[in-house]
Amino acid sequence: MASSLIPNPEINADTSGESKKRKRKKSAKDQKQNQNQIKWRSESEQQIYSSKLMEALRHVRRNSSPSKSANGRLVREAADRILAVAAKGRTRWSRAILTSRLKLKFNKHKKQKVVVAGNSKLKKSGTSVSKLNEKKRQPAFQRRMRVLGRLVPGCRKLSFPNLLEEATDYIAALEMQVRAMTALTELLSSSGTNRVGPNIPPSS
Repeated sequence: MASSLIPNPEINADTSGESKKRKRKKSAKDQKQNQNQIKWRSESEQQIYSSKLMEALRHVRRNSSPSKSANGRLVREAADRILAVAAKGRTRWSRAILTSRLKLKFNKHKKQKVVVAGNSKLKKSGTSVSKLNEKKRQPAFQRRMRVLGRLVPGCRKLSFPNLLEEATDYIAALEMQVRAMTALTELLSSSGTNRVGPNIPPSS
């Protein structure tokens, strides 16, 4: 009876060692996350992104089409692609953007497959209704997690801690993108007004 009350030093050492490892892993993750956020907030990173974005926008302008919606899509794709390149493939969302771009290029060269019309529409509608019912039965937390996974590129099937890590880095990168594009817009608009020059009233 007395022996069961005496603590085993080996078990205590194992549990303390495991807890220390977990703490070290968590602190390393937090440190990496903070470094990424500081990186996106730095002025040097914003300047590098702005210069690369200007080059990409010049390329888009040279190959622009008459359609405004097509040009807007090309500008958005160029801005996202440069942002993914700036991340240097360290994150899942940046790799997903770059690989999706490659897939689009590959699909353009592929021949379009002819879909045979038939009972496939009925099957698809039936499966979509069952999927919707399954999603409704899921808890609110899982539904929100699913929505967040869809918003961050390449993060639909991640665990919650990894999804949060990717989402925080992606949001910090998007904030830097907005700052850079706002600064470029102000610069281009001011240079445009300088070219036109002030309105000088005619001399009487």
